[in-house]
Amino acid sequence: MLRIIPLQYNPDSVSRTLQVQGVGDNSQRSEALRLRGPPVETVRIEAEIDATDELETPGSHQAAAEFGVFPKLAALELLIYPTSATLQRNNGLAGSGTLEIAPMETPLTLFVWSKNRILPVRMTDFSVTEEAFDAALNPIRAKVSLGMRVLSIDDLGFAHRGGGIFMSYLQAKEQLARRAPSGALGTLGIGALS
Repeated sequence: MLRIIPLQYNPDSVSRTLQVQGVGDNSQRSEALRLRGPPVETVRIEAEIDATDELETPGSHQAAAEFGVFPKLAALELLIYPTSATLQRNNGLAGSGTLEIAPMETPLTLFVWSKNRILPVRMTDFSVTEEAFDAALNPIRAKVSLGMRVLSIDDLGFAHRGGGIFMSYLQAKEQLARRAPSGALGTLGIGALS
């Protein structure tokens, strides 16, 4: 893990979408109950970043006094950029004819939302609304919207570290599901299923 970027405040909500990975379409009735793999899960959060409190004691928060929330925004934004060193190295190799152009791989990103939800993710959407600026036009407050796609073993494989983290996430979900109270057909007014 290269860097931990804690959010200043817990988001008020986390939106999740799970897209079922079923086999075939409705015409393949023999496959109706089969799954190809884990669902494609997406997560969206809205985070707020504010330097107001840090600006009240600028001596102990030099970065906030000098740049506002730019350093925190830059740390988040770098999750979706290849490094400048990688870009320069690839350009040099391509210029000398020794590199086959291939997409650059980023470090593994984890979204940690409690000890029960640690997810390997790829950023899919990132937007920033900067608000309230200081005299040097540094943003003092910002709202960040992050869209992420959970990377499963279908994406990373079992041998990849992220695949192992996904499996731990899935196993934690299974353990939590076992704690949910089970219902009975009688409570629904049904005696038996035929």
